Order: sequence, then C-alpha cells, then structure tokens
Amino acid sequence: MTDPAATAPVGLDLVAVAAHLAERAPDLKAREPLSATLIAGGLSNLTYEIRDAGGRSWILRRPPLGHVLPTAHDMRREFRVVSALHGTVPVARTHLLCEDPDVIGVPFYVMEKVEGVVLRARTQCAALAPAQARAASEGLVDVLATLHSVDPDAVGLADFGRPEGYLHRQLDRWERQYAASQSREIRGLFELGDGLRAAVPVTQRSAILHGDYRLDNVMMRIDDGGAGDGGVSVAAVFDWEMSTVGDPLADLGLLLTYWEDPGHPAKGILSGGGGLTNHEGFLNSRAIVERYQAATGLIVDDLDWYVAFSHYKLAVILEGIRYRHEQGLTLGEGFEQAGAAVPTLVEAGRKHLDRTR
Repeated sequence: MTDPAATAPVGLDLVAVAAHLAERAPDLKAREPLSATLIAGGLSNLTYEIRDAGGRSWILRRPPLGHVLPTAHDMRREFRVVSALHGTVPVARTHLLCEDPDVIGVPFYVMEKVEGVVLRARTQCAALAPAQARAASEGLVDVLATLHSVDPDAVGLADFGRPEGYLHRQLDRWERQYAASQSREIRGLFELGDGLRAAVPVTQRSAILHGDYRLDNVMMRIDDGGAGDGGVSVAAVFDWEMSTVGDPLADLGLLLTYWEDPGHPAKGILSGGGGLTNHEGFLNSRAIVERYQAATGLIVDDLDWYVAFSHYKLAVILEGIRYRHEQGLTLGEGFEQAGAAVPTLVEAGRKHLDRTR
C-alpha cells in the first residue's frame, strides 16, 4: 500500500486530513488512504482535489505557504460565504471547516467537487462554438447580477462586511498590502492610488461581492453530447477569499479589467497568458455592461473609476504573488510571470482614471 504521507503534495498532510474527516465528518465515509492533487490555476489560496480509496473526490482549500497578509486568506470567512450562498447562486456544497492549526498547520475547509470545465486556457475558449461562447458570457454576467441581488440579511451575512466607507477602506487595504510585500518601486502606483482616493464615487447600494469575479474563477457545465455546439451554463463560482459586502460595481469593474473583447489583442492578465475571451461569440465589454445594467438597474456613469480601481487592486495582488514566488512560497506553474503585468496594469489604470475627470 502506498504511504499517503510520501505522496501528498506540499502543504497537505493527508494522514492528518483523513483522521480529521473520520472524526468530524463521518457522514462523508472517506476511505483511507487518501491521495491528492494540487489543482492549477489559483494564484493565492491553495486548492487540492483529494480522493479516497473508493474513488470519491472532494475539494480542500488552505491558505498559501507563507507571507499571509493581514485579513487575507481567511478560511472561516470563505467557508461562511460559500455555505450561506448555496441555493442562491451556483456554488459548491461545503462539508467541513477546520480551524485547528494542529491538524495540518493552517485552517482549511472541504467542499464537494463540482463537475464541469474551467475555461482558463486560450485553446479551450477558441474551441467553443460562437453560440457556446455567447452563452458562457451571458451566464457569467447573469450570475454576477444575481449575486448582487441577494439580500445579505436573508442568507445570514448581515455582518459579513461594513458597507459604509467600503471603497475608502479598500484603498487603505491595498496600499497597506503593497507596503507589506514591496520589494521594488512601481512607477505610478502610489499616484494611481492617490488619484483614486481623490475621486471616490458615491456607492448606490451595497451587495455581496465576490471580490475576484472572472471567467477562470467559474466552472462551466458544457452539455454538448459530443456535438461541440451544446448548451453552456455556470456550474459553480469558486475562489471566494476576497468576498465581502460592499459596492457591487467593484465586481463589475474587475470583470472588465480581465475581459478581452473579441478581435482585440490579449491583455495577458489571466492565467494561461490571456486571450480567453477575444474569440467570436463572446460578448464585448459594452454588451456586458448593458446586460448587467438591465439586470440590476445600477447607473454605470462612474464605471471608469471602478475599472481604474480594479487595475490598482490587481497590480498590488500580482506584486504580492511575485514577492511570495521570490521567497519560494508558491506551488504550481506560472508564478514567475506574476509581476510582469504590474506596470502595464498601473498605466492602464491611470488612463481609465483620467477618463473620469
């Protein structure tokens, strides 16, 4: 029999996980030994597929290996929002939260494995028929609009965030987090932050935010029966580590920051080098905004500010990932390029901010 301790990925003690599941989640009936694979894609919290001896699978999430910034990577918070939203928007069913660091060294949680496809490679998106690409785009926008219509009180998230002053606190947060992981000077970054602070828009209403809403943080269900042109729908939204209650246009601004209009050059921000949505059938940015606005009734006159803010936020996040990679604290591939897009993001953010003046 293979020793699970010898085959476990870095950052995961499978013997300890198996013992904890047996004690705290006996209904799962996880049969030892467990095996696990690190799932590619995430640039922050680590995601593993764990399998038991009977061939069943679950998903385990834990914080990154080191340099955990204050307020980031909170397993309890992520577990709470996913659990609360089940039944309102597509999310995985949660099974277990472990806050005891003695088990694997850090808190973690376990949830069901949702079957589907994550469109995180250019080849995957290019292979979609135009009707499938359009359905994926529309589903992505519709789920975001649905999320922003969920009443936090109704799902037990009334105290999940502090809506008042959300945008100002966000600017404070990302400024602090850049300072905590700064190892080089990024031209224009502080000026972008100052410019955003001087022009903060008035929040129209508060909503539950995902915080990192983009195509490759969503699992799609593709029902094509092998024909290649069947229906596409959202199976689950994941990576909720930056979720909170705040200004919903912050989510829309970030989605547009990542989005690549059909026929336009790839931005290279998304995993896989970009080029995900610049294919025939995907909605363009204007159509995304129009569809979201029709579903939510929100006014989008200040949207350039939110897009500029999202460029700023993403620049700080990628710079932090670059910092962790330099310390040898990342797992998986692609991290060596994490910081390459930062100067471009800052420059693009300043251009969007200029449009608000």
